[in-house]
Order: sequence, then C-alpha cells, then structure tokens
Amino acid sequence: MTLLKTIAFTIIVLLFLNSLTAQNRWSAEFRPGLDFTTEAIGDTKLTTGYGFEAALSYKVIQYLNAYVGWGFNSFQFADNPEIDFDTTGYTFGFQFIHPISEGSNLSYLIRAGGIYNHIEIENNNNDTIQATDHGLGYEFGGGLDYVLGNNGWSLRPQVGYRALSRDLEILNTKKAIDLNYIVFALGISKTF
Repeated sequence: MTLLKTIAFTIIVLLFLNSLTAQNRWSAEFRPGLDFTTEAIGDTKLTTGYGFEAALSYKVIQYLNAYVGWGFNSFQFADNPEIDFDTTGYTFGFQFIHPISEGSNLSYLIRAGGIYNHIEIENNNNDTIQATDHGLGYEFGGGLDYVLGNNGWSLRPQVGYRALSRDLEILNTKKAIDLNYIVFALGISKTF
C-alpha cells in the first residue's frame, strides 16, 4: 500500500512540475452521484446508495486526459438500515472528451479505468464490523461536458458502471463479495 501511494505521489509531482509551462492542461472535478446495485450481495439486497469522487486530470494529448482520484460510496442493507456497506478508495484511468461539433460548448465524454477500493461494513455508530483489503476493480462510463463560458468551469452529467470483487471474512469463513453498480452523477469541473 505504501509503495502504491509513493508511486502515485511521484507521478502527481512530476506532472505538476511539467504543468508549470503548460496552461489549461489540468482539471479538477467533484462528482456526487447515486448508485444502483445490479445484484444482491449474497442473500442481502442493498438500498440505493450515494457517493462522490474528487479527481484530478491531466491533458496528455488533445481530447485525452489521464485522471486519478479518490471516492466514497455508501449503501445500506435493505433488511437492516442500521448497517452501512461502504466502499472507499482510489480511481485512475483515461477519459476522452471531444466536442460534438466544431466550436461547440458541448462535448461527449468517455472514460475507462481502474479502481483500487476496499469494502467496510459499519454499524450506525460508524464502528467497523468487517472490512476487506484494498483490491483492483474497474470502471467505465460516458456522459457530456458542457463548458460554462470562458472561465474554465464545466458541468458533466455522467452514467457509469463499477465492479469490485473482494473476499470478506464472516464467522471465520471467507466469502467472495461482488459489488457491481451503476452510477448516475453530475460533476462540476474546473480547468486550470
């Protein structure tokens, strides 16, 4: 885990130093959203969840950005609303943003990448009952990018899909947990 954090920090610092000579290559985005699981977790159904992601992206070439971020998503057990099913961790990947027509403020956005998350089951006092290690999953999605004038701000409505499989130990027995969900989000982005 420490090695991954060190590598991510080094990449961010190197990209930051490179950006001192490059204008409008960076953007920051905050994206809250609603999450809908595609299947039950074992015999347990989860309620509609919510969450957010904060990400930083760098324009690698025209229309193609590399992104890194951190996110949090929370669900509740449908049969026991006092138990939260949370996932937190990191996101990384590429997003392609291309204008729908020349000179338009509206672009389409396609993103694909990985997630490095873990799952926590918590009670209503925020005490962790069970937790998994971090592990790799994937995400992909699409949406629109609407530029709000010449000040670098954009609105980004998006829909995406995330998948994460982790082992959770319950009563000394490991059980495979597959968390697959669809995300409907509205991001706000600032280019600098």
